[in-house]
Amino acid sequence: MSDSKNMSDSKNKFPFEPIPAIIAVAVGLIIWLVIPTPEGVSDNAWQLLALFVATIIAIIGKVLPIGALAIIAITLVAVTGVTADSPKAAINDALSSFSSPLIWLIGIAVMISRGLIKTGLGSRIAYYFISVFGKRTLGIGYALAIAELIIAPITPSNTARGGGIIHPIMRSIALSFNSTPQQGTQNNMGRYLAMVNYHANPITSGMFITATAPNPLVVDLVNKATGSEIHLSWTTWALAMFVPGMLCILLMPLVIYWVYPPQIKETPDAKAYAHENLAKLGKISNHEKIMLGVFTLMLLLWANVPAMIFGEHLTLDATTTALVGLSILLITGVLSWQDVLKEKSAWDTIVWFAALVMMANYLNKLGLISWFSTNIETAIGMTGVSWVGAVVILTLVYLYMHYFFASTTAHITAMFAAFYAVGISLGAPPMLFALILAAAGNIMMTLTHYATGTAPVIFNSGYTTMAEWWKVGFIMSVVNLIVWIGAGLVWWKVLGYY
Repeated sequence: MSDSKNMSDSKNKFPFEPIPAIIAVAVGLIIWLVIPTPEGVSDNAWQLLALFVATIIAIIGKVLPIGALAIIAITLVAVTGVTADSPKAAINDALSSFSSPLIWLIGIAVMISRGLIKTGLGSRIAYYFISVFGKRTLGIGYALAIAELIIAPITPSNTARGGGIIHPIMRSIALSFNSTPQQGTQNNMGRYLAMVNYHANPITSGMFITATAPNPLVVDLVNKATGSEIHLSWTTWALAMFVPGMLCILLMPLVIYWVYPPQIKETPDAKAYAHENLAKLGKISNHEKIMLGVFTLMLLLWANVPAMIFGEHLTLDATTTALVGLSILLITGVLSWQDVLKEKSAWDTIVWFAALVMMANYLNKLGLISWFSTNIETAIGMTGVSWVGAVVILTLVYLYMHYFFASTTAHITAMFAAFYAVGISLGAPPMLFALILAAAGNIMMTLTHYATGTAPVIFNSGYTTMAEWWKVGFIMSVVNLIVWIGAGLVWWKVLGYY
């Protein structure tokens, strides 16, 4: 008994995960102290790379919560002075990304998404679509996917959307048909709905800048890599991704239905179940109406509709639009300041996102990304492939490297800038390659049960085995890649993007 207690105590001895921490620190020190600085790279750039790689490994290994790791990374950048000579300049550099509008856009939009949950509007939307499409299990799958799509533009936490709003509704539906892991009846319906619940998430995440936190990072990296020649606005991104995204949404429930068909295919009671829950919600409340109005207003402003009708003086920055939406919700009492303060994921996102963006920016400013890109370019150039072949190689490597990442943000921070720079240096049209890598950065979420925050939420509910999850994940990655890029090439040509 005492041995068991001692083992338990030893497991809780550290406030962090010791083995991943040792690995992260060791790798950082090896890069900093052991590996010589390559020719063409400054010592400061190489030292910042050591801090960056150690941070990424710590994030992947979940040494501490990502926000805590971000604070440590900011501290180390300031203490070591790898970006500047003076202590004052070093701390200014370390904190520089907290002024980024893109970072605040994501944080504020996460706060706004709290209103969907608090008012019940998110559940009402989902139940409404189930009441319309719920005669068959396939129809319920489409209802879940459409509900996810509707709320995606203002829920930048894809985990909150897929895991916090849609997943509880999906589980309630499966339970109403006695399809649960506990009863061993998950294959009746629950397995299929859980997989549709999950695989709608990466697709909708790719359709809007504000549908997942890493997308603005892509915008920022593309902007910097092209010297501000290419700026992916909210409207540009949404328009570019609409056609390929919708095709993927339409195909995904059918593909999963083919791979793992539900045993219960007809669901005449689902519509009644949805109507029953809508009745419990009652008439739409004033706060829901305000939330719906704010949702509509933000979409119109993000799409620049008022400016197109009444003139450019009504153009607002995307982050300003988010501030307008949050302000209205605070003034009307839909959200209280306490609600905002309690939205830990928003504040957490602002902190860790700022740290990663800052480190990525200075790796670029100090010339490391350029050096790395030149070396990759040389390696691919030796193969003699055209820019088309180079784009195919870079995209596939970039996407399937996600098997080694548990965070899309970490993956994009570590790899996007270098791969993008190589592609355009080998002749790829900058706008085209930006859209291809942006799509791949969301498609890669399909692969594993740890690929993004939504994955463990749904996987841990027990409706699928790991083998089933990985099988469908790989199949959907191939389908999404073929459809998204294939349709995208045609659609983006029509739009004149290349």
